[in-house]
Amino acid sequence: MSTGVLALLGSLVVLAVWFVVRWARLEHRRATLPRPRPNLVDSVIGFVTNFFDTLGIGSFAPTTAAFKLQRRVADEQIPGTLNVGHALPTFVEAMIFIAAVQVDVWTLTGMIAAAVLGAWMGVGVITRLPRRSIQIGMGAALLVAVMLFTAKNLDWMPGGGDALGLQGPTLAFAIGVSFVLGGLMMLGIGMYAPCLILVSLLGMNPLAAFPIMMGACAFLMPVGGVRFVQSGHYNPGAALSLALGGIPGVLVGAFIVKSLPMVWIRWLVVVVVLYAAAQMLLSAYRESPRRSMAAQP
Repeated sequence: MSTGVLALLGSLVVLAVWFVVRWARLEHRRATLPRPRPNLVDSVIGFVTNFFDTLGIGSFAPTTAAFKLQRRVADEQIPGTLNVGHALPTFVEAMIFIAAVQVDVWTLTGMIAAAVLGAWMGVGVITRLPRRSIQIGMGAALLVAVMLFTAKNLDWMPGGGDALGLQGPTLAFAIGVSFVLGGLMMLGIGMYAPCLILVSLLGMNPLAAFPIMMGACAFLMPVGGVRFVQSGHYNPGAALSLALGGIPGVLVGAFIVKSLPMVWIRWLVVVVVLYAAAQMLLSAYRESPRRSMAAQP
């Protein structure tokens, strides 16, 4: 294992500790609010979504669908809840895959740094958006997720090559796209499928996408997540539940199950996420200014 990879893993550990401490302190300062308590249903959601996340499906779209179907979390709080709640399970995923899959350290660190910067800038925009704008953005994000899931199910994804790193203009392009994907993560658009498509189109081995996308998410989610916690634009109880259920889900997926015949599960995810997208956009339509004025006596 190279010195650069060891440094990256060490940075992840430090960041994870900082995130937990910072999250706890920020919540402790909210003396007038009830302390967040884990919920069994949300913990099960965290376990299931992070289990499949480890196998490459992604956790954001299925979790959003679960929240929307159950109406457990306010629409405007879903992006923050996803980024805070899934941060710790993603740390575990990143540690496993960065240690196990060899990727050029400059490609890995460059794309991760760009995604973190994009997330930092993106969360500042998201926390100032009105509820309806977030509903529209997340509805569109879910539709994008549906298209990506469908493309993967139909084998329309690019096959990729054998490279484990990028250089020159190709690396610069990948870093630029990673910056955009990091910002979109703050709106609830998962990074896994877009990152897999990106590295495959650029001729990299698709397996190399796993440490890149999981490492990027592990660094950017706590950075953006802390800003969500500071602003209060998230559901503390749901986020805590996702974290507590998600970590064992990752461990089971990585070390016990390892692989499953995923095609039927992916089609089920397509149906559920499509329904959630329709509900999110319908909620935005109902809250449009014209509809609100028409509803007034």
